[in-house]
Amino acid sequence: MTNAQFKKIVWEYYHKHGRDLPWRRTTVPYKILVSEIMLQQTQAPRVVPKYKAFLKAFPTMRALANASAREVLADWSGLGYNRRALNLHRLAKYVTEELNGKLPRTHAELVALPGIGPYTAGAIMAFAYNLPHPILETNVRTVYLHLFFTNRTEVSDALLLEKVTETLDIENPKEWYWALMDYGSHLKATIGNVARRSKTYTKQSPFKNSDRAIRGAILKSLLAKPSQTTASLIKEIGSTKDRTSQQLQNLKQEGFITNNKTKWSLQ
Repeated sequence: MTNAQFKKIVWEYYHKHGRDLPWRRTTVPYKILVSEIMLQQTQAPRVVPKYKAFLKAFPTMRALANASAREVLADWSGLGYNRRALNLHRLAKYVTEELNGKLPRTHAELVALPGIGPYTAGAIMAFAYNLPHPILETNVRTVYLHLFFTNRTEVSDALLLEKVTETLDIENPKEWYWALMDYGSHLKATIGNVARRSKTYTKQSPFKNSDRAIRGAILKSLLAKPSQTTASLIKEIGSTKDRTSQQLQNLKQEGFITNNKTKWSLQ
């Protein structure tokens, strides 16, 4: 398949079936950042109502920075992966205090910020500033695997990024990535998870009884009842003493919770 044929397929699908999503109606970097963090490991339909409510509660970077962790988690509740909310809150504080509330425009500067990886940095460049940078996420990866690497397995991201770079729309990267994501979402719904043929693919471990589940339960419990002992948290969560204590220490080391000798609370 030529690059021209590839682009024709993607654009034709997008022009007929492109999605209207609220974060596509803005170029405000802060709002793009919120959407990208929310969309990590969460499907767009679930994100839409939470995105709108979150921005109503915290309309600006400074408003988010000035909020308490409890307020942020309360508005995030229902999305899961609470660490994302706390990392976003931490990032907002840093950007407000160190960068006057403004996100930078270059990939190197963005990826240097706490909590922003290569994909999120590239997405902010594309969707906020319409600047081209090769990026990969699950839907984009799906499209390239399906159309360029049909009969191959263990395809590396380096190889995929070569094709992303070759086919990148320099003039309008924002809409080109929208088109790729919409077509990739369509492919996943109709032919299954093609991304399994990627070298980076790892099957997600079950949530139930995982460390992630324990962490989420701790944060949820401290959100409902601000100050608790280790014993009360163990009873509330229903996990073992060792596993609960370990996750309490991990959350403390990461700066999400604190304790005053006997009781734990959100940072």
